[in-house]
Amino acid sequence: MSELFEFGKEILASQPFSALLGTELEIFEPGNAVLTLVVREELKQQHGFVHGGVLSYLADNALTYAGGSVLGDSVTSEYKINYLRPAIGKKLVAKATVLSSGKNQAVCQCSVIAVGEDGERVVAVAQGTIIKARKNI
Repeated sequence: MSELFEFGKEILASQPFSALLGTELEIFEPGNAVLTLVVREELKQQHGFVHGGVLSYLADNALTYAGGSVLGDSVTSEYKINYLRPAIGKKLVAKATVLSSGKNQAVCQCSVIAVGEDGERVVAVAQGTIIKARKNI
């Protein structure tokens, strides 16, 4: 495993909310990140779909990982998410890539995919601006 990937796993382990949800880092390389999450009943809303807040969290974190892969220590400045269809399945996969980056910010996009018995379906897409973390925030 690469040094960057190992560092990414350490960061994920230090995020209490990510640990609570059971998020896993699958890919962390320059310009790309993939996070996964096993769907549990506690993550669903009243209609049996994964709650939109869970999808939003996963997209946000994947976007920041992608941006951080080229910027270093980073935070989300802003992001937008579009829910495309109900998230039904056994696992969620958030795939994020860097579209453009400079010294202090990166614009990234993410697809959130639900994986089930009937295959994979994109359930949400997001785009965000990731900025280098400043110590005086």
